[in-house]
Amino acid sequence: MAATRVAARSAPRASARPSLNREQTLWAYIFLLPWLIGLTVFVLGPILFSLALSFFNFTLGRDITFVGLDNWLKAFTGDELFWPTVGRTALYTVVVVPLSVFGALLVAMLLNQRLRGASIYRTVFFMPHLVPVVAAAYVWLWVLNPQYGMLNELIWQIGFHLTGTGFKGPGWFTDPGWAMPALMAVALWGAIGGTLMVIFLAGLQGIPQELYEVAAIDGASARARFWHVTLPMISPTLFFNSVLACIAAFQTFEVPFVATKGGPAYATWLYGLHIYRTSFEFFDMGYGATLAWILFILLSVFTYVQFRASRSWVYYAGEGSERAS
Repeated sequence: MAATRVAARSAPRASARPSLNREQTLWAYIFLLPWLIGLTVFVLGPILFSLALSFFNFTLGRDITFVGLDNWLKAFTGDELFWPTVGRTALYTVVVVPLSVFGALLVAMLLNQRLRGASIYRTVFFMPHLVPVVAAAYVWLWVLNPQYGMLNELIWQIGFHLTGTGFKGPGWFTDPGWAMPALMAVALWGAIGGTLMVIFLAGLQGIPQELYEVAAIDGASARARFWHVTLPMISPTLFFNSVLACIAAFQTFEVPFVATKGGPAYATWLYGLHIYRTSFEFFDMGYGATLAWILFILLSVFTYVQFRASRSWVYYAGEGSERAS
C-alpha cells in the first residue's frame, strides 16, 4: 500500500517534468529567434544569393542574364589578371604567414618572462593593433613617402653622416620592385604584436611549470626545453594561429587598397583587391561573386589540408594516453 501511494504521488511530478522541459525549450527558441532571423537575413541569405549570382551576368545598369558556368570558365581561362593575382597572393601568404606567426611567438615568449612591468610591455606591443587598419595604412603611406617620408629622411641622414652626400631612399609604394616588400613589412608590423601574440601568450601561460622543472633537473638546456617542452605543448596554438594567418593573408585588402590601389604596374594587386574592384569599380557583380566563391573553395581546401597535416605534428595533452589505452 505504501509503495502504491508513493508511486501515485510521484506520478504527477514525473509527468509534469516533460511539460516543463518543453516549455523551457519553447522559450529558448523564442529567445533565439531574433538571432536566427538575423543570421538568415544578413549571413545565410547573402551567401546563397552570391552563389546564385555567380551563374548570372549581372552588371549594374543592365539586364540580368543566366550564363551558367561562363563566369567560372572566365576566371580560369579568360581573365588575364586571375592567375597572376593568385600567384601574387600566394607569394604574399608564403612570406607573411611564417614570419608573422614565428615573430608573434618570439614576442610572446619574451613577454612571458617574469619581468618587472611585463603587463606594460604587453600593452605597448598590443596597442598598434587597436589602430584601425585604414588609419594605420595612411600613417604608413606618409612614413614611406619617397619624397618627404620619415624613413627615407632617416636613410638620407644616415648616408650623409657616413659619406657626406646622403643616400636616396627607394620609392616604397611607387616602385614595382619595392611595393610588395613594403606591403609585407606593413602586414608584419600589424600581425606580430596583435591577436597572434595574445593567443600565443595565452598558450604559453597554460604550460605547466612542472614540465620545465623536470626538464631542468634532467639537465636540459634552454634550447632543449623549447624544442621538447614548449613547442609540443603549444603546437595546437601554433596550428590555430597558422590557419588564422593563412586565411587573413589570402583576404588582405585594406592596406593595398589605401596605399597602392593595386599598383604600381599591378605589383600589389592581391586577390581581395581583385574581387573588390571587379564588383564595385567595374560593377561586374556576377563575376565578382564567382571570384569570391573561388577564394572560399581555395581556403576550404587549403584549411582541410592543414588539418590533415596537423595530425603528424600537433600534440594534444591526454591524447597520447587515450591512444595507448
